[in-house]
Amino acid sequence: MELTAEQRALQDAVRSLLAKHHEPAGEPVLWQRLCGEIGVAGLAIPECYGGAGAGPVETHIVAEELGRDLTATPLLGSAVLAGQLLLATGDEAACQRLLPGIADGSVLAAVAWAGPAGHWDPAAPACTAAPAQDGPWRLRGTAQYVLDGAAAGLLLVAARTPDGTGLFEVDRGRGGVLVTPAVSVDLSRRLAGVELMEAAGQRIGSSDAGPALAAARDLACIALSAEQAGAAQQALRRTVEYTLTRVQFGRVIGSFQALQHRMADLYVLVESARSLSYAAAAAAADGAADLGLRAAAAHAYCSEVLARMAAEMIQLHGAIGVTWEHDAHRYLKRAHGAAQLFGRPAEHVARIAAALLDG
Repeated sequence: MELTAEQRALQDAVRSLLAKHHEPAGEPVLWQRLCGEIGVAGLAIPECYGGAGAGPVETHIVAEELGRDLTATPLLGSAVLAGQLLLATGDEAACQRLLPGIADGSVLAAVAWAGPAGHWDPAAPACTAAPAQDGPWRLRGTAQYVLDGAAAGLLLVAARTPDGTGLFEVDRGRGGVLVTPAVSVDLSRRLAGVELMEAAGQRIGSSDAGPALAAARDLACIALSAEQAGAAQQALRRTVEYTLTRVQFGRVIGSFQALQHRMADLYVLVESARSLSYAAAAAAADGAADLGLRAAAAHAYCSEVLARMAAEMIQLHGAIGVTWEHDAHRYLKRAHGAAQLFGRPAEHVARIAAALLDG
């Protein structure tokens, strides 16, 4: 899709800031600059809640740039998943109270939802909640794969209740909450486990939170596909550059026709993933009725493309591609880790197949 002048300016601003700021994973300085100077956390949050009032396409642009160099930020977990989940609940009081901090980046929010099996099913969250006679709800259970859970100041928990799925705000500073950082294959993706032991929770929204969770998951899948498309583009660019410098049999390997055809095939693959991802973001901005299927397609296809591109990157770099000194292994780890978030590719393909058969 063709970007507007404002969207190109956003892309240039993010790319310029990332080029000037190199930091180890885990340091908050870059995130503070991205939020303070560009306002990335509040792009898709309405102005009435302290955001910029933009939309999914603008978030997509930022996520794509962050994905290029596998930059570690809380954009996906806090600004997208948690922020859009709060908006989808329609709870005006909760949005007024919680979204401004998320929008300016001063508050990191985390969503505890999936269990050890990694199923992001709105109807079957990992935790349960029971109403107390006098006081807040009580939550039990263990959620895994909580994005930025260890650093988050705001914890939102999806839990099964007697009347469906509920969403709860849990104060992690009170008793009954144990947050444990998880060791992930992708060190640039910070995950945690959250164990609740009769923890007190304040319910957000008065109705079933299942639709809100599904809507937030779709937007998170699209933002994730943008990351994956950006990573695949960068992996391809670095691989092409390497084939134009590595000499074998007295000539650069990029001059061999077989490798030229291989690079051309990878280019088509990467660009098709990028197109599908942008199409899903545009559909989200337009409020498309079939957004769930578009998001599922973007997640499944971009997961496959990044995995293929990362594997080709390692192979075409030869021996250096399997060393710690080169970044190729980081792209492979991102590919395998990202494919498991918000549902595995096979689950999303099954969603699409079921919809087509029902239609």
